[in-house]
Amino acid sequence: MPTYKLTYFDLRGLGETARWLFKIAKVDFEDNRLSMKFGTPGDFSTLIAPEFTAMKEAGELDASMNKVPMLEVDGKKIGQSKAIERFLAREFGFMGADSVEAAQIDQLCETVIDFKNAYQKVKGIQDATEKEAAMKKWFEEDLPANVALAEKSVPPGPGPFLVGSKVSLADLVWYSFLAAPKGYFYDDNAEGAKASMDKCPRIKASTEAVAQIPELQEWLKTRPDTFM
Repeated sequence: MPTYKLTYFDLRGLGETARWLFKIAKVDFEDNRLSMKFGTPGDFSTLIAPEFTAMKEAGELDASMNKVPMLEVDGKKIGQSKAIERFLAREFGFMGADSVEAAQIDQLCETVIDFKNAYQKVKGIQDATEKEAAMKKWFEEDLPANVALAEKSVPPGPGPFLVGSKVSLADLVWYSFLAAPKGYFYDDNAEGAKASMDKCPRIKASTEAVAQIPELQEWLKTRPDTFM
């Protein structure tokens, strides 16, 4: 069995799905969490992360272009969070039964990225009144419409999982996006996110099935409580 080391900040963020994959697969890994704090709360330009800075200066993050997360597999380094997730999903059997299922899983994961990008445009609106209206529209109209479109793209299958007969990376990504405790919309409108899939039985069933995975339940109860 290879040895795994995942280096990321002491956050959920871009490292959490990889941690879920390890936990559900029951594979040991070193969860190397780098400390961080803000000089001014919420202002990333004032971020203080001494271990991260030291790793950059020592060239230890060259392989990941001075970014985290970074995964080490028997000392070999892999950067980019989505590349890490797909690698682990393939290694642990969460990337479908064949190449077609793998592509379908990839498609559903990429769909979530598209929706996140659209949402960030809404969050980036500077005028407060305009932003409030756009956020209301996002959760009441845009997100439900987008999820309904994604529902139509889910391939036929036995359920409850999105692709094939077992949990995949796609299920974890959608659960994190819409339904997980302290998930993607945690700070904005978690209930609105959950409501967006009320008329989408395949996606809703998938998130409900993921929520019942014992190893994930245990991790969600015991993981470090971080602000994001």
